[in-house]
Amino acid sequence: MKRSTWLLCSTTLTLALLASCETSRPATDVSSSAGGVNAASAPSSNAESMESNGIRLTPFTDSPRFPEAQMQLRAPMANSTVPSGEVPFSYQITNFQLTKMSGGPHMAQMANSAKGQHIHNIVDNEPYTAHYETSFRKPLADGQHAVLSFLSRSYHESLKHRGAYDLRIINVGSATPTGAPIIDVKAPNLFYSRPKDTYAGADARRVMLDFYLVNTTLEPGGNRVRATINGNEFMIERWVPYQMEGLPAGENTVKLELIDGSGNLLPGAFNSVTRTFTVTP
Repeated sequence: MKRSTWLLCSTTLTLALLASCETSRPATDVSSSAGGVNAASAPSSNAESMESNGIRLTPFTDSPRFPEAQMQLRAPMANSTVPSGEVPFSYQITNFQLTKMSGGPHMAQMANSAKGQHIHNIVDNEPYTAHYETSFRKPLADGQHAVLSFLSRSYHESLKHRGAYDLRIINVGSATPTGAPIIDVKAPNLFYSRPKDTYAGADARRVMLDFYLVNTTLEPGGNRVRATINGNEFMIERWVPYQMEGLPAGENTVKLELIDGSGNLLPGAFNSVTRTFTVTP
């Protein structure tokens, strides 16, 4: 009888321990894995889309995520002066592989780089240059420049978390900078990224609108981005990429403005920018 009671207690204790181990097992968070897709961040519904005169903007948040990706610009140093001519850039990147295809549902829907993931290097909010190695040289005119760098998926969507970008001011040439810096790197700043150049065939059906924000967030009633596309105004209250559909063939124009809750343009040399791009069906 005592042996039976002991066996019953032992079996009960074993089952309880097994149950405890099962419930305490760490859950797998797919969104935290490099290249994983967060099921909770499914494509935004059409209710979140905005449409004007046949042009539709639809936000999407289901791209592969790289939350551990980090990028450091090692040279040139912030506020340093470098010789005239081609400026050498050197980055250190961890948990993110350049030249790899990003995968995910949007890689086949929008213009995708055949060379894979890369760095966007933006000088003075001019059109970016894409770089697939951590070291390169880039010609810059003499003077002061604001340089924004960030990691990009293969289809040019930026990584938007802290540590995936760098913003700094550098000086090129021997002239001594005078006056205020070109921008305040600690103030709210808007930088243009996509669209760019020409979109043809299947790439022209959905064109990505993507921009970069530093030192600010977007929210209803707060700071927002006013996007004017071919004269049609859209108010953007979430910092996510958007698919543009219904664009006409030929030249198209995008104007982006970083505004406050009252619709006033925030101060900053780059907080209003206009670009053109071409659609060829």
